[in-house]
Amino acid sequence: MPAIDELVSTILSQNTNDLNRDRAFNSLRAKFGTWEEVRDADTAEVVNAIRPAGLANQKGPRIQQVLRSITEERGSLDLAFLGELPVEEARAWLTKFNGVGPKTAAIVLCFSLGKPAFPVDTHIYRVTGRIGLRPERMTVEQAHPHLESLFPPETYYAAHLNIIRLGREICTARRPYCEKCPIIKLCDYGMNIMSLRAAGGSEATPASVPGASASLQMKKMPRRRKNSDSS
Repeated sequence: MPAIDELVSTILSQNTNDLNRDRAFNSLRAKFGTWEEVRDADTAEVVNAIRPAGLANQKGPRIQQVLRSITEERGSLDLAFLGELPVEEARAWLTKFNGVGPKTAAIVLCFSLGKPAFPVDTHIYRVTGRIGLRPERMTVEQAHPHLESLFPPETYYAAHLNIIRLGREICTARRPYCEKCPIIKLCDYGMNIMSLRAAGGSEATPASVPGASASLQMKKMPRRRKNSDSS
């Protein structure tokens, strides 16, 4: 997917699921032939087209403003030039636009431009907290550079997809399926839940685990040396 398409799609994905994001994205593309038409359209038309994604009254104007700002700076909506920049420079360029945070920028860089960036969504944030890959009180914003420092750049894409899958299918928010987890032996959090369930608490949930909010420890992964230019 071209970078500008990925950018719009990711803005649509905020606070919704993939199905609703895709419905809104496809509706927007069906309504308008080009991103220039979206940029210049009446805002109400854009809002109506993206209603399946939710928060349309916020996302519609946000998308149009980002498209206008890019056009004002670059003269077009072609973001291919970002592929030629060092990753941190490309990230900084994207995140200067209102509504484009670290996750959105990382998704565009990783999936559209093949840059070494590690997007952190709600699933990755939850799973990495439970298995001890990040400090308990670390924010989502802080988790991006932290996790990038743990994984080799060539593994970012696969690690991102696999941790998301683990979070969606097994390490769910309300009642994780710890008994099915392939890395349960590395997870003190999961082992605590399994112990509770074995003791008769078959409905043990994250909130019921003693010290569930405490920082979890696991075997430390060796830190790689960060390159100043990751592109």
